[in-house]
Amino acid sequence: MSLLTTSSSKIAFIGAGNMAKAIIGGLLAEGFKRINIIASGPRQESLDKVAAEFGINITTDNAAAAAMADVIVLAVKPQMLKEVCLGLANSLNHKPLIISLAAGITTESMGKWLGTDQAIVRCMPNTPSQVRVGASGLFANANVNPAQKSTANTILGAVGIVQWVSDEALINPVTAVSGSGPAYFFLVMESMINAGVELGLTRESATELTLQTALGAAILAKQSDVDIAELRRRVTSPKGTTEQAINSFENDQIRAMFSRAMTACSNRAVELSELLGK
Repeated sequence: MSLLTTSSSKIAFIGAGNMAKAIIGGLLAEGFKRINIIASGPRQESLDKVAAEFGINITTDNAAAAAMADVIVLAVKPQMLKEVCLGLANSLNHKPLIISLAAGITTESMGKWLGTDQAIVRCMPNTPSQVRVGASGLFANANVNPAQKSTANTILGAVGIVQWVSDEALINPVTAVSGSGPAYFFLVMESMINAGVELGLTRESATELTLQTALGAAILAKQSDVDIAELRRRVTSPKGTTEQAINSFENDQIRAMFSRAMTACSNRAVELSELLGK
């Protein structure tokens, strides 16, 4: 049974930035009780805004928030995670479920900072979670029991789809595909808009056409019963206009370019893990 099926279950968000707010909003939309959510952080002004937006409890005392929680969501930047974890270690004797949203930091490193035998789920979400169409990759360490895994699935499922990996090392390619992926699409859209303007469209028209095309292509791909390559082929008539564009992309080795870029992204995730996990 998921912890979230218990009305008295409490969730503490350590850090109240955009990703934390996205998940809080998703949980409230799913019917989770706001009285059982608390957010903590160093800046009272930021916390006041979160309280005003969501009607949840707030505190500047991370340890106090953690001590009363069944689930602790670590929504801080990777560079801050070690300090935050060390500050929480003495407040976790009740063995809550810990969900980390910080990129690059392994469950092993977090376990050293938080204390042994902690149930830790490492998550790589992405920014579309802010509009509840996110994609999150999750890994659970050996201390996470089935109910806690179900809880993590429910929490991240409130803002999009969830994919579990059995090997923590696979969180790095998840980072390359979905964690950083929105930026790739934004770059493509930015480039299409600029090209449309160069071809004579107004920036407003080029923007609207590009964004709707990206949205439509994603929805079509999601709902179609054929694979992506076949969808591309169906748009690419022999000797037609689309074929000329595709040939240009292929001549510029777009597939190899994406492979190099995403490998660089995954490799950087490994480097961050080694650098920040000490």
